[in-house]
Amino acid sequence: MQSRIPPSARTGGRPRSAAADTAILEATRQALVELGWSKLTLGDVATRAGVAKTTLYRRWAGKSELVVDAVAELFDELELPDRGSLAADIEGVVLQFAALLSRPETKTALMAVVAESTSDAPLRERIRTSIVDRQKRLVLAGRQRAQLRGELPPEPDPDAARQTADLIFDVTAGAVVHRTLVSAEPVDEDWARRFTLLLLGGLAATTQP
Repeated sequence: MQSRIPPSARTGGRPRSAAADTAILEATRQALVELGWSKLTLGDVATRAGVAKTTLYRRWAGKSELVVDAVAELFDELELPDRGSLAADIEGVVLQFAALLSRPETKTALMAVVAESTSDAPLRERIRTSIVDRQKRLVLAGRQRAQLRGELPPEPDPDAARQTADLIFDVTAGAVVHRTLVSAEPVDEDWARRFTLLLLGGLAATTQP
């Protein structure tokens, strides 16, 4: 499991308190659900977390960075258990991802930072590095496992392999986010199975010689 606190949030100086970090990020998610983005303040988060406001400012430059790291911690919970086949692995992580997105704190926080990032390029970059790029580990792990099983051929070209992994992530994450947060439709086992069949058909086409 990856460290819960993103490298981007760490600073030099005195050793940071893991308990304080956990309390601050949890308080941030609670405040987002109860207050929304516009009313959330670092002062309120500090009060909820039981820390001084200066403690937050030593760790995060502002609200946007704090909220991104609070969301990133949730996405770090995603795992890819070995369910015996590529199809089963995909279905499992799709259902896990959808369940995560259905949680009020995830939904509120993610939609808030995405909305803010439309006019904030540094925030978009932080979302990419702290959430998107880190979760591509699931795609890389799943493809490597499938290749070891003989379900997918190896890809000797590293650039082509990276581009394929990016595409798989974009298609999967985009479909689940749209289904869950935009269309507000359920992602159940039947939908996950049909999506997986569609994805595997496209994946087979990308690995043809």
